[in-house]
Amino acid sequence: MDITALQKENQYLKHAVDELSFLNELSRAIGSMFNSEEIMQTIIKKSIRAIKAEQGVVILVVSEGDIEMKTLVRSMVSYGSHKPYSLDQSLLGWMHLNKKPISINDPKNDTRFSGFQLDKSIKSVACVPLLVKSELTGILSVFNKKGGMAFTDDDLRLLYIIASHSAQIVENARLYEEEQAHLKLKEETRLAREIQINLLPESNPAVGGYDIAGKSIPALSVGGDYYDFIPIDDDNIAVCLGDISGKGMPSALLMSNLQATVRGQTLISGSPKDCIDRSNRLLFRSTDTDKFATLFYGILNLGKNEFYYTNAGHNPPMLFKDKSNPMLLKEGGPILGFIDNIEYECNTISFETGDLCVIYSDGITEAINTSGNEFGEEKLKVLIKENWNLSSDEIIEKIFKAVKEHSRGVPQSDDITMVVLKRK
Repeated sequence: MDITALQKENQYLKHAVDELSFLNELSRAIGSMFNSEEIMQTIIKKSIRAIKAEQGVVILVVSEGDIEMKTLVRSMVSYGSHKPYSLDQSLLGWMHLNKKPISINDPKNDTRFSGFQLDKSIKSVACVPLLVKSELTGILSVFNKKGGMAFTDDDLRLLYIIASHSAQIVENARLYEEEQAHLKLKEETRLAREIQINLLPESNPAVGGYDIAGKSIPALSVGGDYYDFIPIDDDNIAVCLGDISGKGMPSALLMSNLQATVRGQTLISGSPKDCIDRSNRLLFRSTDTDKFATLFYGILNLGKNEFYYTNAGHNPPMLFKDKSNPMLLKEGGPILGFIDNIEYECNTISFETGDLCVIYSDGITEAINTSGNEFGEEKLKVLIKENWNLSSDEIIEKIFKAVKEHSRGVPQSDDITMVVLKRK
């Protein structure tokens, strides 16, 4: 072997040792990290130093069809004051389909990629896939080799090895962060559920001459339905049931707002009309236009045995004087929070011995079965008549059980809530 060949062999071995040393250093650096952004930043910094590029980017992606991808995370490192470079969507699609390294050293004249619209500041680019079990999870790209040089096959090979060593670590970190975020959200939802339960009445009111009960079952961990019993004085108690638009946490927050508003207005207002007029104005001014609530609100006067009520766009409660068709309590106005400065109508009914009033949310009547049929108002009426002689609590349990049996096999899609007032 002549001296020239020996020098080449030594140079090759030195290059191989340097690569191994670099990869070992990279593995040690990112192997102990759990933050995906920190991991990606480390990968990019070490890559652009090793390959002598101006800028590097890691894009984490998820597939959205055969050639479409959605970017989950984009992390970038740049040496100098270079503006952020970005890959053409066509190049992302090419990587999604081919899943192999690619370099472009003359974007203007490279006929292989003439359709790509790369940034004019990009003189050269090298891209390699981040693969986990043969699935593309991301792309590692470097831009503009320093000195105006072209990216070599050795550069592309080293970049591919970096990506191969890093892909699973990046994915594990991302999944770990998703899991931690999920656990945090789950805990926050649990706390929100506890708070919401505490906002509902702890027990049914003990009112002389009346049997009053309420219950609510949310469709999700937290709900948008709301009911309340608000003592005003020795002779009057306010009874209300509301349904917030939507479901989940946003509706639960608006429910809390509504409850606080109605309670506050009840204590300063002498009539259902004044309470709901003011509550509507406050709700209108504190919520978005796509958020609103239906609410039935009434004040039961125990001395006169009269019920003063107004209905803000809610399902009309059913007042049974006997087992014939009930009277529907419709008087009121539109939903709360939809139109400012609305004046609601108010009505008064007498509560005679044996009278039964059922206030409910549409989650009961609109509960569907596997055939798509709703529970419906007629079935609700029949159930109430059949269980006329039971206590208010027992009537609610019978109805909730019937709704559950009706919709067996279909996930609960809406909160179900009911209040029953019965004069003994």
